[in-house]
Amino acid sequence: MKNKNFDNHRTVGFVSFRFSGTDGVSLETGKVADVLRRWGYRCVFMGGELDTPPEDSFLVEETHFQHPAIREIYQECFGQASRPPELTKRIHEYRALLKKKLYEFIRKFHIDILVPENSLTIPLNVPLGLAITEVIAETSIMTIAHHHDFFWERKRFLNNCVWDYLNSCYPPHLNTIQHVVINSSAQNQLALRTGIGATLIPNVMDFEHPPEPPDEYTRDVRKDLEVGEEQLLVLQPTRVVQRKGIEHAIELVARLGRKATLVISHASGDEGYEYQQRVREYAEMLNVDARFVQDIISDERGTTADGRKVYSLQDIYPYADLVTYPSLSEGFGNAFLEAIYFKRPILVNNYSIYFFDIKPKGFDVIEMDDFITEETVRLTREVLDNPERIRDMTEKNYALCLKHYSYRILEVKLRHILSSFWGQR
Repeated sequence: MKNKNFDNHRTVGFVSFRFSGTDGVSLETGKVADVLRRWGYRCVFMGGELDTPPEDSFLVEETHFQHPAIREIYQECFGQASRPPELTKRIHEYRALLKKKLYEFIRKFHIDILVPENSLTIPLNVPLGLAITEVIAETSIMTIAHHHDFFWERKRFLNNCVWDYLNSCYPPHLNTIQHVVINSSAQNQLALRTGIGATLIPNVMDFEHPPEPPDEYTRDVRKDLEVGEEQLLVLQPTRVVQRKGIEHAIELVARLGRKATLVISHASGDEGYEYQQRVREYAEMLNVDARFVQDIISDERGTTADGRKVYSLQDIYPYADLVTYPSLSEGFGNAFLEAIYFKRPILVNNYSIYFFDIKPKGFDVIEMDDFITEETVRLTREVLDNPERIRDMTEKNYALCLKHYSYRILEVKLRHILSSFWGQR
């Protein structure tokens, strides 16, 4: 149903490196777009990789951080202290190109609100950040800058030769921008470092509508994952990157003393394969059956080239006996919400955002503090051996997420921001 408080003929333009796959930015953008569409807004997308509706898509390959020229610029920007003139020239050449494309995007779709998704937050594409900032300054277009993880939170961005660009554009301080962050630490740091105030909107899921029970398509999940019926299916629903702390999941499985398979859902992606090799070797060293199944888990169901079923991650969750989430750091924690949505018991590390923003809500989970202890192992065994305990903890957690991390929270916060642009109608 359309919300009569807002003009239902406005268009919102989302801009990022990509809107595709199951990365956190793409997932959260989809949720924001879902709410806006319910209110009658049209949502359109500009990025270097898109799986959005064709009629609402504006593909610009140079916005992707994996574009060869953009990747080369990135590699030269970070890791050295002085900037060669030739690098400055190339940055501005691509800034001009992307700026032209942004104007074309705005004109083509008659965009009323621009929503940069993490593209004014993390400098994977410096020319894009410059271009977006200049377009906002020149047009005074109403903007919601959605920030997921700031550059100062990642060590790899701190040695660079583009501090002038980072200070002016990541994020920019312009009066038509409403800033949105996903955790209280980012809200505090943004204010301390830049004087910019931001609205806190945590990651959410549609807890008002529980998931459908598994259908016939998923009957072979355990078989296709090569997990025996007598084995525990332990799901690590993340990419294989160092900050996910996957060694801890391997150690837990090794110390449980149960027949178990650790299923790791996604590949390393854009952060290299050295850590994935490290995880493989560590699993072999501890004699843990760790399966990397990115070839049969995708955004949507389908079939591989050799005829095997491809599942979505949502198809796998209902069959997991335990979800492991031993991350060392997260902007928020989508996998945490997903495990609770599918009512699975979860092991979670006490990473800082969990400790400050999530834990105080009272969730009942298996916790660890940066390493696996005998108490962690004991509690995990206790939970796995007690179906009634699992039912009680997952029901409690679901109720807490319905209260704190549902679409209703997103709707309230978005309504406030939109009202600040045009008033309550």
